[in-house]
Amino acid sequence: MQRGSDRMSVHRDDEMKHELQGLLRSGHPTRSEEWNDPEPAAEDDPDVTYGPVTPGRGPTYLEALRLELARNLTRGSFPAGPRELTRTLRRGHAPDALVEGLDRLPHKARYDNVQELAVALTENGPPGPSGPRGA
Repeated sequence: MQRGSDRMSVHRDDEMKHELQGLLRSGHPTRSEEWNDPEPAAEDDPDVTYGPVTPGRGPTYLEALRLELARNLTRGSFPAGPRELTRTLRRGHAPDALVEGLDRLPHKARYDNVQELAVALTENGPPGPSGPRGA
């Protein structure tokens, strides 16, 4: 089959797709050694962490928060209240801004998963010098 000006064969194309599959699904390198990455990240590469890059679409605060919480909490962390989740995040050396957000939540609240926790945190607004939602 004629492939035009392509330098690679069909088999090499499939092999390259297989090598990049983990990177494309997870949004970050999946190899333990950077030199072993099939395509090292460059400074001018677009940010694909939050899905396809489309004009005018950046990650919302909820999406970014949910991703960060999912990186630091496991399914075994739930159901739990803010105090238990704070301890879990501190043990996992999570970013301080993430831990401080839990301090604003009601102490008697219970969360069954990362989505519920992210929604509760976004209702309080992003942390900032002026407090929740600029108040």
